Amino acid sequence: MAQGFSKKEESMEQILANGVYLGSQYAMIALGLTLIFALMNVLNFAHGQMYVIGGFVTYTFYGHWGVPFVLALVMSCVTLAILGALIERYLFAPVIKGSSREESTMLLAAGIAFFLDAVILLVFGEKQRGVPKIVDGVFNWDFRLIMPYDRILICVLAILSIIAFIALMQYTKTGRALRALAQDRTAAQLMGVNVDRYSMIGFALGAMLAGLVGGLLVTITGVNLGMGGATSIKAFMMVMIGGAGVISGAIWGGIILGFMEAIGLALLYQYGDITYLVIFVSLMIFLAVRPQGLMGKPWG
Repeated sequence: MAQGFSKKEESMEQILANGVYLGSQYAMIALGLTLIFALMNVLNFAHGQMYVIGGFVTYTFYGHWGVPFVLALVMSCVTLAILGALIERYLFAPVIKGSSREESTMLLAAGIAFFLDAVILLVFGEKQRGVPKIVDGVFNWDFRLIMPYDRILICVLAILSIIAFIALMQYTKTGRALRALAQDRTAAQLMGVNVDRYSMIGFALGAMLAGLVGGLLVTITGVNLGMGGATSIKAFMMVMIGGAGVISGAIWGGIILGFMEAIGLALLYQYGDITYLVIFVSLMIFLAVRPQGLMGKPWG
């Protein structure tokens, strides 16, 4: 998901802008994954595939059928919310109730990822798909900061989506129930929270976030079958940086990874993909020192 920034010496303003742009979209991806983990203790290996499906849905409605972009984005969110609810209700819920082994849900999640890859291949094919720009033009500040207007718009929409998600979790009945469920599943049930219903709602919301960011970024990067695995890996990296199951940690994990990538691409552009090697090595060192992440609690 590197965004193809120009390979030349970049100003500090450009690096900061790139970091904010990357960090906002990465935070959205991590939010959906960490919400599902917090609620159900499930590592959703299919999160990247949900992102890809969201991109293809937006491509179909906006790029292929000419539906207005906002409506296409809504359709992407609705499609992934329904898909997430069905997966939780008919796949994860029975396995969680029938087995106490975490390996069961991990194998199920991996199987769903492979299944969704096959569905994407059958329905959309393996070719790269793109859509027309939603806005044209480039913002240029004395050649120190150059950013296409569509990237600025996507960044703003991503930040607004993160704010809306935080507001939902903090100030709505659904959000309070989800937070209670994430903190203590048994206590929430004793307090009258419908665990089954809110688990389904939480999984649907996590999948919807993946579909939303996929729909936003198809206008920038396009979408193809192979993006699912790479997106899942980056999502897990962000969750591990911030702390598994911690919403604020997911946001900080996305921001940190975004800035690491922006700085690495600016400083190490002449060495090709060594940026990602440096990021992975840095992450391994960090986890060796603090395995619970920045804001997580020690495992177990």
